[in-house]
Amino acid sequence: MTARFDVTAIGNAIVDVIAQCDDAFLAAEGLNKNSMQLITQEHSASLYTRMGQALETSGGSAGNTVAGVGSFGGRAAFIGKVANDQLGDIFAHEIKAIGVHFDVPRLVDGPASGSSLINVTPDGARTMCTFLGAANELTPDDIEPALIEGAALVYLEGYLFDLAQARAAFAKAAGLARANGRKIALTLSDAFMVERHRDALLGFIRSQIDLVFANESELLSLYQTTDFDGAASRLASEVPMAAVTRGAAGSVVVCGNDRIAVEAVPVDRIVDTTGAGDQYAAGFLFGMAQEKPLEVCARLGALAAAEVISHYGPRPQTALKDLATAHIAEDWGD
Repeated sequence: MTARFDVTAIGNAIVDVIAQCDDAFLAAEGLNKNSMQLITQEHSASLYTRMGQALETSGGSAGNTVAGVGSFGGRAAFIGKVANDQLGDIFAHEIKAIGVHFDVPRLVDGPASGSSLINVTPDGARTMCTFLGAANELTPDDIEPALIEGAALVYLEGYLFDLAQARAAFAKAAGLARANGRKIALTLSDAFMVERHRDALLGFIRSQIDLVFANESELLSLYQTTDFDGAASRLASEVPMAAVTRGAAGSVVVCGNDRIAVEAVPVDRIVDTTGAGDQYAAGFLFGMAQEKPLEVCARLGALAAAEVISHYGPRPQTALKDLATAHIAEDWGD
């Protein structure tokens, strides 16, 4: 069956509020640097008043990834929940403007649209405090079969493992994907999330997933070890393929006994690491959908990650298609 979309992603529909801060601010607020924690609407409103001047932009891990796929010129769809409010308007407008299909019915009676307060320290590390709001209301009924059946790759955001009904939505999507011969990818999202749901994640990976995305800390947390090579080997024994990012050290793709190491794309200055892993996944998934070699997929991911860490905000400001043509021309043409 010909795919209508390169990637359909399921994730939290969030609007990011990004501000600069120092380590002292994080300490004063009792925040774990470079982590994500869920907070109440009241805590979100209180913290917002103490943050510095902020940039508001659509975010959410999987939403960022499909925005990146769209920036590469790919065909993408997104399944996530927003409310019928101003932040919902922002999210819907921005994701559609980049060319991503998004038509999930909005929440009318319930909490406001989700937001993530992101404090970025001078070293580019981001610390996220997320009020899920309407994103918390995603259910299996929101999984439109045609969007799953018509996607070459189905991409699942690990943050949703915090929510029982969202896990049920994952199960529905996985069943539809399997029945139609589609591949399923999962991002682990956050080391603290891995710690909360390790056993459930491992069970889901072993039974349903074709491709895992993780950063080094998430991988080590998954297997409760400090041995990167050992953890990568264990993951390779449990899933057909994995792509693990290692910051400035680049990334490693593991596929059976094969290991493909790809260097990071250098940047003049790291401004904000928000969205780096999301954009790496965008490049990798787009490359897979175009049936590029795994090394090229990883290089596309590295290129997208380098673009996004060079500015504030989790989504590309330069067309990734143009960057790919300029930097990976020898592998890009037909």
